Amino acid sequence: MDEFTLSIEDSADCGVRIDKYLAQALPEKSRSYYQKAIDSGFVLVNGKQVKSKYQTKLGDDIVVSIEPVKEIDIVPEDIPIEILYEDQDVIVVNKPKGMVVHPAPGHYSGTLVNALMYHCKDSLSGINGEIRPGIVHRIDMNTTGSLLVCKNDKAHNDIAAQIKVHSVNRIYKGIVIGNFKEDEGTVNARIGRNPKDRKKMAVVSDGREAITHFKVLEQYKGYSYVQFKLETGRTHQIRVHMAHIGHPLLGDDVYGKPVKNLQGQTLHAQRIGFVQPTTGEYVEVDAPLPAYFEDLLNKYRKMV
Repeated sequence: MDEFTLSIEDSADCGVRIDKYLAQALPEKSRSYYQKAIDSGFVLVNGKQVKSKYQTKLGDDIVVSIEPVKEIDIVPEDIPIEILYEDQDVIVVNKPKGMVVHPAPGHYSGTLVNALMYHCKDSLSGINGEIRPGIVHRIDMNTTGSLLVCKNDKAHNDIAAQIKVHSVNRIYKGIVIGNFKEDEGTVNARIGRNPKDRKKMAVVSDGREAITHFKVLEQYKGYSYVQFKLETGRTHQIRVHMAHIGHPLLGDDVYGKPVKNLQGQTLHAQRIGFVQPTTGEYVEVDAPLPAYFEDLLNKYRKMV
């Protein structure tokens, strides 16, 4: 671990969230990186652990431990991928169930990034580093459907800006447990790290704003087929919000209950719409429901 020591000696640095202060003082890492470091106990203020919302005070002594960057060779792999749309700036793929988006501990091969590196050669944006070339947003390993990838840094910055102002149209379909009294609704509940299990997300008062709109498409005996529109894009947002209102996604083994012969949550990123970075034209791409999802719907429809 590399250790850095900082002291708050200027009043201009007081009253700033610790994660924001660190991102400014040590800009080689992102604010989200420091949030994770704080959560994991790698940041001490006056010898004590704090939360990301801690506000700096005059005289604070801050010690930050940063893991040195590990050199990882990400190898292009000839893995078949279904391309839904492609131009000189972006590519939209239909991610299958069980595929990890980018390399991470335990998953350094067989990822979507490995496949994209083979398909796109050197044409992937580098803003998110060598581990996540081209990746401007993610979907979970067991979520299927449309994933937008950027081929150059200009496109990456443009799409990232669209995501930041919530102008990217993202529509999901899912099967949840239970039935609804209303046909549609909105879940507006902040999401952050679960204070009891840092590997999970949860609805927490000091979390980041998270808004999910939902519309009930069909209802069966004990299950509902639901469409979701994301206004924000927090980690596990749909899964956390649905569990929060008592309708966890079918098969969600983290926020609900696992289902035999079903790999993780039944969630599909059906549509993604965005403004093409060079032409300025609106592009909308749909990913067809996977076969397993259609089979489940047909099974439940017979139960009505």
